[in-house]
Amino acid sequence: MKSFYITDSGRVRSHNEDSVTIVKNQTGEHLMMVADGMGGHRAGEIASSMVVTHLGSRFSKLSTIGTKFDAVNWLNENINTINTNILKYTEENPESTGMGTTIVLALLTNDFLIFGNIGDSSGFVLKNGKLHKITKDHTLVSLLVDAGEIKPEDALNHPKKNVLMKALGTDTKQVLDIFDVDMNVDAILLCSDGLTNMLTKEQIEKVLNENDLDIEDKLIKIIKKCNARGGTDNVSIAYLLKDGD
Repeated sequence: MKSFYITDSGRVRSHNEDSVTIVKNQTGEHLMMVADGMGGHRAGEIASSMVVTHLGSRFSKLSTIGTKFDAVNWLNENINTINTNILKYTEENPESTGMGTTIVLALLTNDFLIFGNIGDSSGFVLKNGKLHKITKDHTLVSLLVDAGEIKPEDALNHPKKNVLMKALGTDTKQVLDIFDVDMNVDAILLCSDGLTNMLTKEQIEKVLNENDLDIEDKLIKIIKKCNARGGTDNVSIAYLLKDGD
């Protein structure tokens, strides 16, 4: 396996509120994460860092995550600890009111692949050259689509497409949406909405399928494409190639 992750502040934002990492535990199981922070007074980057640092530190110390059931319980227990820590930080630092973060993650072992998310950062798999979105956004527009009030194609440019209905730091209890994914995939991609708001799935696919580029160069090219289209948001990507050397 080969993996790489990257984050970029873009061309408009003065600082980067995203956090991203890929970590392995003692038996080589992988945990990938992208968190997109929000809130004033640089609180967004604090929130996203809290979730990625907490989960990454604890996962790396595990000998193994155990069964799929164990993994889901471990993830949600730690997510609730992080959520409590974010709420406590906000109470102790009133200038950070509104602080929160999305999280999308993928956990890969020899026996299973699961995705989890809260918010609108996205998880995809690449199979036979095609990207397939696994996670479902917790946004107002997503609810409107599900209710049949707007069409999926209208959601792309809806004025309220970035209104979150769920994020860490916004409620006292949080539970990840968990997706049990077929392990027969070629690659895993996680990203903040800075990518999906700037490039279509087909544009991302095209770069990922370029055979003459290394994995690092592919992600750098994707970032450059986002910035060439205006770079209006931070962009973070975590990518794992299952058949990489």
